[in-house]
Amino acid sequence: MSSKSFQTLAATLGMTSDTQFGAVTPPLHLSTNFTFDGLGRRREYDNSRSGNPTRDLLADAIAKLENGYGAIVTSSGMSALTLLTHILPPQAHVLAPHDCFGGTHRLLTALEKKGVLSVSFIDFSDLKELERDLIQGADLVLVESPSNPLLRIVDLKKIGDLCKEHDTLYAVDNTFLSPALQRPIELGANLVIHSTTKYLNGHSDVVGGAIVADTQDLHSQLTWWANCTGLTGTPFDSYLTLRGIRTLFARMRTHLENSAKLVNLLTQHPAVKKVYYPGLESHPGHHLAKEQQSGFGAVISFEVQGGIDQVKVLLEHLKLFTLAESLGGVESLVAHPATMTHASMTAEARKRAGISDQLLRLSVGIEDGDDLLRDLKKSLDEVQNSRIKLNQAAAKDGLLPMGLI
Repeated sequence: MSSKSFQTLAATLGMTSDTQFGAVTPPLHLSTNFTFDGLGRRREYDNSRSGNPTRDLLADAIAKLENGYGAIVTSSGMSALTLLTHILPPQAHVLAPHDCFGGTHRLLTALEKKGVLSVSFIDFSDLKELERDLIQGADLVLVESPSNPLLRIVDLKKIGDLCKEHDTLYAVDNTFLSPALQRPIELGANLVIHSTTKYLNGHSDVVGGAIVADTQDLHSQLTWWANCTGLTGTPFDSYLTLRGIRTLFARMRTHLENSAKLVNLLTQHPAVKKVYYPGLESHPGHHLAKEQQSGFGAVISFEVQGGIDQVKVLLEHLKLFTLAESLGGVESLVAHPATMTHASMTAEARKRAGISDQLLRLSVGIEDGDDLLRDLKKSLDEVQNSRIKLNQAAAKDGLLPMGLI
């Protein structure tokens, strides 16, 4: 299907489906239980934990947008990942990214400590390392592309080919791009995971998750375990997320436009040490991202020149970027991964992943791009002025040559 077709799907799925009153917008079904037609005669729904019309509309929308067989809507992105672990065999071995989301790292290491599974955190850009691990035995390959927070890109199709060759379940976390910009099932993934809290909902007012399966068998297994464990999402959250999906493609266009403006500033400003963004030709994954994505995303990570004091200066002067975790909402956010999203990782694990104390992650919103540009530039200028003052003081004390910044 063309991207235009997917955009139309996002805007129209579930609309005009009400057969009782002909409502254009689908109704919200909050009921926790549903009547039986008689003894032993169950209707389509009986209890909202196991099935709900509103949640099913959302699941259908996400599955269609990802070109999957079916989807399960869960209470959060982490519960979607937890649900995935329930369909693995006992003592399963999982291969996960060495630079994955801190919550993913925490869950997998905690399950390993409990003896539920074993995990190897590897660099998926090294396909030879992946193949060696697959030969030794693995039950699940779990990938993030782009990764969180350094936006590394891995070859989803080649990884998929290797997983198919070794008969290994293959899951991709697509939260950072959404199906508007990437559809991993088309590249060989068996499962796609989402924190619907992010771009799919898009308004920072719902916590939710989803997992999309490429086959009926996988979908059936996930459905059974979702009902058994009670990990399913609520009807009201599903209603809001479905509403958010209708504007996904329109929002994403503005996200991308604003991101391009900010990246240009960050790559030129002297207060910035390094920029991580796949849209840059200098990014190691740039050409691969162009092949498997239809856009470079609206998350930008960068390192500030200097130390943690300069990071504080930047954060104190930003007005339009709110210091908060999460991403993908209409509002712009800034996060400090080392103390926020990835704080649960050990210092050693963060170092291996390349997450420094100078690293900041921007989630670029849909505000006026020029306003965001002025705000970020003014704050970076303050960082540069701070560095100049520090170096002037050091030079005066004879610690540095005058003029070295």
